[in-house]
Amino acid sequence: MKDIDLNNLDLSSLGSWPIPVKAALIAVICIAVLLLGYFLDTKKQLDDLERKRTEETSLKQDFEAKQAKAVQLDAYKKQMEEMKQSFGAMLRQLPSKTEVEDLLVDISQTGLASGIEFLLFQPQAERQIDFYAELPITIKMTGNYHQFGRFVSGIAALPRIVTLHNISISGGKGGEQLTMNVLAKTYRYLDEAEIASARKKKR
Repeated sequence: MKDIDLNNLDLSSLGSWPIPVKAALIAVICIAVLLLGYFLDTKKQLDDLERKRTEETSLKQDFEAKQAKAVQLDAYKKQMEEMKQSFGAMLRQLPSKTEVEDLLVDISQTGLASGIEFLLFQPQAERQIDFYAELPITIKMTGNYHQFGRFVSGIAALPRIVTLHNISISGGKGGEQLTMNVLAKTYRYLDEAEIASARKKKR
C-alpha cells in the first residue's frame, strides 16, 4: 500500500487497480451499506422489538393479575352470597310500615317492664334515607340507674333495630330518682313504590 500512489488511480480503469486498493474500496462500500442498512431498517426493527418486549411485559403482568382474580372468583362469589344473606337478615330486622306501631308499643312496654315512668314519649316526623326510613322518638323518663340499665338492655334485646342517641341523665328531687332524656331511633324499610317516589323527588 505504501508503494501505491492514490492520486494516479483512475475510476475509469477500476478493474486494473491493485488488489489491496480494490479490497479497501470494497470494505468501505460494505461498511457504508451496513451503516445505511442499520440506520434505515435495522434500528427501526430493534426499536420495534424493544417496544414489543415492553408491551409483552405489561400484557403478562395484566394477564397474571386477571388470572389471580379468576382463581379467586369462586371465593368472591361465596363472599358475595354471604354478604347478601347477612344484608337480608339485617333487612328483616327493619319493620314494615304496618309493624312500626307494634314496635312503638314494644318500646313503651320495655320501659314499663323496667320500672321507669315515661314523662314524654313523642314520635317525630319520619325521615327517608335511601332504601329505609328513620323514625326518631323523643323520650323523657324517670327512674334509677338500675331501671335505666334494664330499659337499655331490653331495647337491645328487641327483635327489631332500635338505637339510642343523645342520652342525658340528671338528678331528681327524690334522691335516687333520676331523669333521663334520650332520642330513640327505629327504622323501617321502604316498599318499591316509596323508593320510586323518593327517587323522583331527588330528580
